[in-house]
Amino acid sequence: MAMNGNSTGVYHEKQVKELCALHALNNLFQSREAFTKSELDEICQALSPHVWINPHKSFLGLGNYDVNVIMAALQRKGCEAVWFDKRKPPECLELSHIQGFILNVPSDYRFGFVLLPLKKRHWIAIRQVSGVYYNLDSKLDSPHMIGQANDLMAYLKEQLDSRDKELFVVVNQDVEEKHLWEKEETQTISR
Repeated sequence: MAMNGNSTGVYHEKQVKELCALHALNNLFQSREAFTKSELDEICQALSPHVWINPHKSFLGLGNYDVNVIMAALQRKGCEAVWFDKRKPPECLELSHIQGFILNVPSDYRFGFVLLPLKKRHWIAIRQVSGVYYNLDSKLDSPHMIGQANDLMAYLKEQLDSRDKELFVVVNQDVEEKHLWEKEETQTISR
């Protein structure tokens, strides 16, 4: 795992094996020490304790963790991952109460230069650092600056136009319990 030596001062781990969930979590919390592979493997074991092949990660042990592992890991940090309903506009989000986002996107399976006819999922962290939103995709060479709140809304709208992508809003548990991550006017409309 490498922190990119960029001038932005933004922590960014680059992709190793199939550990994009680990990288997304560490990029989200802006710390290499937020989580380790062994911690995520331990979460997998706790989720499915008596199985030969764990359904929450790659059977080869290279990573490829599922959403259950990410949600359990976030709970260890006092956070929740709230699935965002793509039928709503991103403008309904109350950004001041949101710690960041985790975007799940389809990804191709490659064996060397050969593209295999299999699909897997890739986890990407998005968060604000020093007033600027960044795409912290571990497949990028460095963090990609999205910009201010209006730029983030346009970016999220573009991402959510794809039916294959899913967005999780990361908030602390108190914000999730009180539903403060969504603007009040959209809460009353949707109820």
